[in-house]
Formats: sequence, C-alpha cells, structure tokens
Amino acid sequence: MLASRVRVIFNIVNFSKTKSLYRDGMSPVVKSTSRPKWQRLPTKNVYYYRCPDHRRNYVMSFAFCFDREEDVYQFAYCYPYTYTRLQHYLESLERRNLDYLQREQLGLSVQQRRLDLLTITSPAQQNPEKVKKLVVLTARVHPGESPASFICQGVIDFLVSQHPVAQTLRDHVIFKIVPMLNPDGVYLGNYRCSLMGFDLNRHWQEPSPWAHPTLHAVKQLIVQLSQDPVGLEFYIDVHAHSTMMNGFMYGNVFEEEERVQRQAVFPRLLCHNAPDFSFSNTSFNRDVVKAGTGRRFLGGLLDDTSYCYTLEVSFYSYMAAGSTSPVPYTEDTYMKLGRNVARTFLDYYRHNNFIDDNKLQIPNHINSMEVLSQGRQGNGNGNGRTSGSERGAERKNQSITGEY
Repeated sequence: MLASRVRVIFNIVNFSKTKSLYRDGMSPVVKSTSRPKWQRLPTKNVYYYRCPDHRRNYVMSFAFCFDREEDVYQFAYCYPYTYTRLQHYLESLERRNLDYLQREQLGLSVQQRRLDLLTITSPAQQNPEKVKKLVVLTARVHPGESPASFICQGVIDFLVSQHPVAQTLRDHVIFKIVPMLNPDGVYLGNYRCSLMGFDLNRHWQEPSPWAHPTLHAVKQLIVQLSQDPVGLEFYIDVHAHSTMMNGFMYGNVFEEEERVQRQAVFPRLLCHNAPDFSFSNTSFNRDVVKAGTGRRFLGGLLDDTSYCYTLEVSFYSYMAAGSTSPVPYTEDTYMKLGRNVARTFLDYYRHNNFIDDNKLQIPNHINSMEVLSQGRQGNGNGNGRTSGSERGAERKNQSITGEY
C-alpha cells in the first residue's frame, strides 16, 4: 500500500474541436483491479483548453490520485464495449436455442474477425401467409463509439425477450442486426477508422471487397434485401456524438412534403417513448460531405417507402424532463434507449395500421410506452410535449456538425 496518494496530471493532446462535451462536464472513465466497475472521474478534475504548445490545438487534462500500489488502473474515453464482449454475448444468446433468433457469419474482416448478422423474427411455419416488414440495424462502423453497442444490445435484449410487445414485433417484423460493422477497428482500439485507416462510413458508394470487406458484405446484404418482395422499410445506423447531448436522429431531405412528414413519424414516437431522446435535436439534411454515409447512400438507393436514419447518442449525458442539469449516461441507460427504440416499432406499425390493435396479444394494461416509468416524459426540452420548434424540425435543411 502506498504511504500516501500519488497525484498525476495527464495531458491528452491534439484535440481539434472547439466545441466539446468536456466543456459541459464530461470526464473520462476509470476502473482498477480492486474497483472493477467503470466510473466517471470528478468533473472538477478535468480541463479542456487551447494550448499554444500544440499548434493551438486543444488539450484535455485530468488529475488523478493513485491510491493503491498493487492495483492496475485503466482509463477510457467512454464505457468500453469490446469485440470479445460482443462474441461472449452472442454465444450466450445462441446457447438459449431460441427458435426466433438466428446468428450467422456474414463475412470476415481484413484480420479475419467475424462480421456477425442476427435475424430476429418468429418462425415462418407459425404463420406462413403473414406478410412481414423488414428492419435493418447496424452499429460500430466507428469503433470508438462504444455507446452504440450498448444501444444495440438493448435492442436485441428486448426483441428476444418474452415481453408481449417483443412477441408481437417478432410476429410482424423481420429484424436484421449487424452489431459490429468494424470489428478490426474495435479490437485495435481505433476511434474512427478501420485497420487500414479508412472511415468506413464514407465508402458506402463503392466499398472494396479487400479494403472494406465488412462494409462490402453489409451493402450486398442490404441491396439484396431491397430487392426482396417484402421490401426493406427501415435502415438505422447507430453512432455516438462528441459534442451534443441526448439521443437524436439524422434523416434525409425529400422534395415531397408527404414523404417528409412520414419520415418524421418514427423520431416523434421515439421522443414520446424515451426520456433521453430529443426531437428538437433531430435534423434532416443533405450535406455533400455525408454523401458516402450509410444513411445518405441508402436513402438514395431504396424506394420512397423506406426510411434511413442515423441514430446518435451523446457520449456524456442527456437533459431529463424538468431537470436543469445534465444526467450522465451509464451502460444501463444506453441499453434502456435501445429497448425504447425497439418498442417504438410497435407504435409505428400500430400508427400505420399494419398491426391491428384488435388482434394484439398484449394485455390491456401493457403497452410499449409503459415499461419505463418515465416513458412519456422526455424529449429533451423537459415538458414531455412537442414544442413549436420541434414541430418544425422535420423541415430543417441545415446540418448539425456531425460525427457520423
């Protein structure tokens, strides 16, 4: 045991953004051998500033006291979610032998890591004549955005559960989920790029089978699904954001007013389900620099009955209903957002009359918005209702500075 604490100041250099969540109270997370749960450092110990010694780039400095000599300490930008953790999780799902869950290897990365694809839906033989909708969800194209994996696991956990809402969704929808699109980048600890230094979310237009094999495989899958008679209705790509709070979405811009209104329905419903989702932060744009992203490319590829979104969540916090200070995210609250995303599909398909309320096998006292006690409270502006600024959000054509 150390006779006294050893205080160290770490300086992380070469940050380029003036706007940063570090200026809003975010701090790195830490764990040690004797304290294995990740926890945030005190905000008062963290500083973010422009430094003349580093070409006027920004520096994030934090002070930390090492108090146990025998401990090994680890620091991270956000709660890690590793490739190994995903493999253990998917293996545990497989061991449950669920007849409505299929795991397959869609491809391999450059370093021969698995690109996993999950299909979640009720077996066809239960109702062979039923027409189902098709939803595709991907995560971790940017490997450093670990909150995306917690959201994705929350979606999966809910969809494979015995909750009546999940059972109804499996009867009406086929979910195709790629939980880790950039496994090499995740394994190597990269923040944004693949093994070979590519930002995969700029290469959707012409992915290379040798340089971007995982992206190439996912694009082939989606093109194939889009040609299926069922048709692909939703594509959602999950990310994390380094300057914004709350969860929010990016969507595409269309000329037809009716299509604009239709595209706003899902984010509006999610806003009512999730206390941490902000419709007012949701933006619809056509930035040229985003042309190679999944949301933009697939929005142009798929027909006008399909919806393509980027789902973003803050690396740090959200503003809860009635609160004046941000609430830091935890692993659990990221996963709760994922569960709320999954539940929102029921509300969407009820809204569209694809799922008939009269035929639902859900007890009257249960609905998709009830599972979280705060389910209808939050939308980022603290009053649980849609504000005037939010009603106009689907008309936005400006871009929020984006991560994706």
